[in-house]
Amino acid sequence: MARQKFTQFICTVVCAIPLVTVQTYAHAGVITPEQYLDVTDRRATLDRVDAVLARAEVQQALSRHGVDPALASTRAAALNDQELLLLADNLESLPVGGSALGVIGVVFIVLLILELVGVINIFNRV
Repeated sequence: MARQKFTQFICTVVCAIPLVTVQTYAHAGVITPEQYLDVTDRRATLDRVDAVLARAEVQQALSRHGVDPALASTRAAALNDQELLLLADNLESLPVGGSALGVIGVVFIVLLILELVGVINIFNRV
């Protein structure tokens, strides 16, 4: 008798599990071409910024100013689309060839954006 009640209890629990568990559903949809291009444009812009930040002279300049180069790259990825595009455009407008003035300009722009985002507080010390 006890075994039959136990079996009945187990069957009731097993049957009730699907009723009480929370199920989540995946929703798939079609994205617009603009949404796709926004994602790919952001990735391309971030790649351009990362390429500049990966240069040895830029990393040395960041280190001289007390900014971890890995942190600068992470913070560049955290920028919103408009800030990231502004940074990339300013990096591309600098002269090619790795002149000292270009490196200083890149470092200044990166530091300015990091200051505006609130990551560092370097300009209050100057």
